[in-house]
Amino acid sequence: MTNRVTVSAPGKINIFFKVGALQDNGYHEVLSIYQALDLRETVSVTAADEWTVSVSGALSAEQIAAVPTGEDNLVVRAAKTIAELAGLENPHPVNFEITKNVPVAGGMGGGSADAAAALLAVDELWCTGVDGDALLTKAAELGADIPFALLGGTAIGVGKGDELEPVNGVQELHWVLVPMDAGLSTPRVYAKLDEIRSARGEAPDLVATPSKPRELISALQFGDAREVAKYLHNDLQEAAVALMPELSITMHAGLAAGALAAMVSGSGPTVAMLAESAEAAESIANHLAFEGYMAIPTHGPAKGTLLEHN
Repeated sequence: MTNRVTVSAPGKINIFFKVGALQDNGYHEVLSIYQALDLRETVSVTAADEWTVSVSGALSAEQIAAVPTGEDNLVVRAAKTIAELAGLENPHPVNFEITKNVPVAGGMGGGSADAAAALLAVDELWCTGVDGDALLTKAAELGADIPFALLGGTAIGVGKGDELEPVNGVQELHWVLVPMDAGLSTPRVYAKLDEIRSARGEAPDLVATPSKPRELISALQFGDAREVAKYLHNDLQEAAVALMPELSITMHAGLAAGALAAMVSGSGPTVAMLAESAEAAESIANHLAFEGYMAIPTHGPAKGTLLEHN
């Protein structure tokens, strides 16, 4: 067993999100395009006498305090998943040191990135050599966003969003992210969308199956940010804004600062703003910071979960 292992995993945004019919199991059929961002969570693991989790990072004290540090944290469940896959009946406890850069409760998959990093880190720490396909299957059971955190890049997600098809050849895009202090409940946002659709006379259980956005995929591969901006879309945005009207103000502030497009990412409440270049992203972020927003310039697509040198 090695002494210490450090692994990083990316946060993500949804740059396209269509919501299909409400299913009998309570979930909606969805089609999403995820993009991994160069905004990475880091998890370091060492052997310990008991399961422990510590959290630090470049976020506010309130956000750091919101991350569970007991065995209910996904990283501990990830370790026990590795033990299950490897047939270890009494796994050795692990200490997890999580360094967070992805905003908490922002719909950016920070917790899923932590879990993905923990899966690889513990597998390396215990020298268990778990099969990659088995790991991806189990990761989806642990959390719908974890398989994408493992794979990274840009991918189409269907079903509940965990059935992934990589989109290859995507050129670099520059983003500015604005997280909100308050969170949004994902089930509540979906319920609000169903309510809005019903009010329009659309039956939530009869919505057409979403289809792939061919124009957006072509624009992503061609690398024209202005063309990409035309096809960004999120069915959940209207519901998220209805529940948190200040999101609309934030998006307008981003557009006024020079963003090509601004959208709620997934169920929110993070707002993602597309910039024309790295310099434009820095300018937009500085402009928004001057207005009192927390604004994070970043880029994608980024690599998936990686073993870091210790």
